[in-house]
Amino acid sequence: MQPTAIVIGSGVAGLAAAIRLAVKGHAVRVFEAADGPGGKLAEFSEGGYRFDMGPSLFTRPDLVEELFHEAGIDMAGRFAWERLEEANRYFWDDGTRITGWCDADRFSAELEERLGVPRERARAHLARATQLLGATGRTFLEHSLHRWDAVLCGGFFRALTAARPSELFGTLDGVNRAALGDYPKAVQLFDRFATYNGSNPYVTPGLMRMIPGLEHGQGAFYPVGGMYAITKALHRLAADLGVDFRFGTPVERILLGSDGRSVRGVRAGGADHLARTVVSNMDVVPTYQRLLPDVKAPQRTLEQERSSSAIVFYWGIRGSFPQLGLHNILFSGDYPTEFNHLFSKLAVYEDPTVYINITSKHTPGDAPAGCENWFTMINAPRDAGQDRATLVQQARAAIVGKVRRTLGIDVEPLIAVERVLDPRAIAERTSSWQGSLYGTSSNSRWSAFLRHPNFHGSVKGLYFCGGSVHPGGGIPLALLSARITASLIPAAQAPPIPEHA
Repeated sequence: MQPTAIVIGSGVAGLAAAIRLAVKGHAVRVFEAADGPGGKLAEFSEGGYRFDMGPSLFTRPDLVEELFHEAGIDMAGRFAWERLEEANRYFWDDGTRITGWCDADRFSAELEERLGVPRERARAHLARATQLLGATGRTFLEHSLHRWDAVLCGGFFRALTAARPSELFGTLDGVNRAALGDYPKAVQLFDRFATYNGSNPYVTPGLMRMIPGLEHGQGAFYPVGGMYAITKALHRLAADLGVDFRFGTPVERILLGSDGRSVRGVRAGGADHLARTVVSNMDVVPTYQRLLPDVKAPQRTLEQERSSSAIVFYWGIRGSFPQLGLHNILFSGDYPTEFNHLFSKLAVYEDPTVYINITSKHTPGDAPAGCENWFTMINAPRDAGQDRATLVQQARAAIVGKVRRTLGIDVEPLIAVERVLDPRAIAERTSSWQGSLYGTSSNSRWSAFLRHPNFHGSVKGLYFCGGSVHPGGGIPLALLSARITASLIPAAQAPPIPEHA
């Protein structure tokens, strides 16, 4: 069937956009350069170990459930999740250990017992995160900020008044210090939430204090079967709705009408595929550079500071370590210096914060008996032409040393399987400009408004979704991006464009 809507890319936002457009009656065709769906949300197996390649923390499962509800299809037997009791386990070199319980009261008690933070002080800090998320998050994250009608109906000005001056004009670190300054480890723990959108806590706005409201207010979850289960469930749902997937078929160009002010489809696989609606789930920078060479690019938007990237070592480990949980954070001893390396020096710090995700803790089949699958990651600078081999070598040595110092584990002789993902590989595999995981950083109080909108202002029928556009990166925001984008697109009415048009 001739499509009425085309989606470029099958990341989680592209899949969600395709589902929503199919529900609105569109004949949807998805073009994907890779051999399968998911984008960053992919998986691989080797030597008896299975690894989720990309995002590893799951919040807002209601956004996945919403897609099944909109489609009128029962989610039972297709997708399920478990509510976690703990979001993270935190470790410092001096032996301090903290469990980040999802329950705010329990976590507050933990902070008091382990760090001495008065329980009510910690509880008030967490309560403010949840309150702010409810008061402003819905406005800033669930509505377009680039259309006055959406801004007004979304309660934009009411949301602004709900924020305190320090949250609007100060930094996340400043807000955390004001609330918890007598307890530097607690400040560092809450500063870490800036990395959830690839930003710097010493620069990013104080509004980002709302992020802990996800884990310690709404909860953290684990998809049964691992994170790739999200991709599989959404791909199957889209296919059941009639979405036509063309894998291994990169789009070469977005086709415009003779006046250059409306889309007429895409060129992919050497052929023209016509449709009046095109949604790009590709990063906006390569979308303009490769697919829209004749359209004036919004340079101010595209030249914003990019978010951080990552270096990931997928390690199949011979051994099991009960002190580790599903999500583990090994903190740097010098957080300001680490972020200075990330965003100013564009280098790897010798004492980085290390994240270890071990899905075999919840899905034993992800590793052989008595073994564990370690997704071992550090935040890394965007790819700015650094020597790739040196960057990876430095990262590996830093991680091995950090694990030895903090956990007392000599991990090197335990590695049975190893693969590496670096910023350049992320860019090559997912078309994420400079390997940035979240598009642009949020290192400016205006960053939310400077993100690319979900539509093109002068090309009718051209839309955007995904982590590089409003409202940002990460699974929940990508799903919200698809919802916003689909809400801007009318239900299918017009017949397909004739092939000779």
